[in-house]
Amino acid sequence: MGQAPSTGQGYSPGNSTHLRNPSLSLHHHRYTVNDLNLINSQLPEDIFVNQQEDYISEIPDECLALIFQSLSSRDRKQCSLVSRRWFAVEGQSRHRLALNATTEVNVHLPSIFTRFDSITKLALRCDRKSLSINDEGLTLISMRCQNLIRLKLRGCREISDQGMYALGQNCKSLRKFSCGSCMFGVKGMNALLNNCSSLEELSVKRLRGINDGFVDEPIGPGAAASSLKSITLKELFSGQCFGPLIIGSKNLKTLKILKCLGDWDSLLETIAGRKNYLTEIHLERLQVSDIGLMAISKCPDLEIFHLVKAPDCSNEGICAVAENCKLLRKLHIDGWRTNRIGDEGLIAIAKNSVNLVELVLIGVNPSSVSLMAIATNCQKLERLALCGSETIGDPEISCIAAKCMALKKLCIKGCRVTDSGIEAFAYGCPNLVKIKVKKCRGVTSEVADLLRASRMTLAVNLDADEIEQEAMDVSASDEGAQDDGVELPPIVSGTTIGGGGSVSAADAAAPSTSNGTRSSNKSRFSLFAGRTFVACAFRRLSNGNGNSKDSL
Repeated sequence: MGQAPSTGQGYSPGNSTHLRNPSLSLHHHRYTVNDLNLINSQLPEDIFVNQQEDYISEIPDECLALIFQSLSSRDRKQCSLVSRRWFAVEGQSRHRLALNATTEVNVHLPSIFTRFDSITKLALRCDRKSLSINDEGLTLISMRCQNLIRLKLRGCREISDQGMYALGQNCKSLRKFSCGSCMFGVKGMNALLNNCSSLEELSVKRLRGINDGFVDEPIGPGAAASSLKSITLKELFSGQCFGPLIIGSKNLKTLKILKCLGDWDSLLETIAGRKNYLTEIHLERLQVSDIGLMAISKCPDLEIFHLVKAPDCSNEGICAVAENCKLLRKLHIDGWRTNRIGDEGLIAIAKNSVNLVELVLIGVNPSSVSLMAIATNCQKLERLALCGSETIGDPEISCIAAKCMALKKLCIKGCRVTDSGIEAFAYGCPNLVKIKVKKCRGVTSEVADLLRASRMTLAVNLDADEIEQEAMDVSASDEGAQDDGVELPPIVSGTTIGGGGSVSAADAAAPSTSNGTRSSNKSRFSLFAGRTFVACAFRRLSNGNGNSKDSL
């Protein structure tokens, strides 16, 4: 945009103007566009418009960088287009960057990291249908970003052990590394661990390359033996090759093993046989039994334990963990409805876990005895979730409402609970701030209205409201179909639509979506259409019979 020259300071858009002549000052009056044009046309030659000072240009680069850091990524992009200076400061002050790491980006990497030369947190993602950046691209990135402390690789299948070796050599300050659906192998992982002595968090998901040669060369901690604090392994066929890494990490605090093949009992026993500092353990869909749980019970500092869908675990292992891990604060158990974990294990938890703050029970069938023990003894319990239980009903829920004084959040899903049990929370659990009830057929929207009326600050989330609203829609549509039964329902693209509604051919033929919205609408329309058609048919038959009688 062009700017008019002036004898004063340069004009920049957005700043207000003022006149030298006080009698013509525009600060104390409101003018229309026509008024301003008239004034400007009558100004003498010695009167000119001056621009106020541009204070933004006086902000130091350091302060401008701090302002950019408080903005969202989208706003930062917009600000970088204001001027060359802002463009440079925004690029130099950006520390976090995410790239679509396809092979096409290789040629642009030098210019990208010339502008963003202070990146410390980087994410490289590539979808399944595209070729990712290769070893050459990763090597260039590692040379340009030697201060990198976080790196995430997703779907970078063209990166091999050679690229990982360059990464380890150039980015020795790396603290967090995460990879998923990559193809490099054991040598690449060891190259990273042998060079990054500051590595604290390692997350590996679907690493296909470790299937080759893991027997001859297991993955060890290397230089990261003293720094590693968190290890996450997910969906690995050969997860056992990470055993030396887990065992050799001296200061490991968090261990998550999710959906990995192999028998993990022996590894857990080895870990428990040495001094460890584990405070958080997640086991999900593993071949682990009570032997592994008894090994976990030898971790005295354990505070968070998740046991999800491990069918070989029973009350015996849960009791061992509860009796020996006295510092438990968060406990998640998904019994997978095998009925191997029940009252015995839950009573042991109630007696020993006095510091329990969060408890999630899924697919577990406790009785009122164990729930009474938990509600009575776990006085610090703030978050409770009960899902998919066939034995939890109104008496158990009423006990929780009466005993759990510290409870703040409650979730009940798929249990045999009715309005009578939920009503207890109108006055029970004085610290309750949120309650969620899902897939409990005995709970209606009336109890939700009661809770909202009695406790204004309580957030109530019930799917009964949605179900009853749909029922009302069905009822209203049925009535409309009977009133308008003299007309045949329209047929759109071979689909009969009734109930006074109109649907386009494209909507009628639209495929089902992932969340089931389209399918539910189609079934609802089909229901209305069927009822409307039957009502019309009966009325036509009755009218026809009546006419025939009259004719006779």
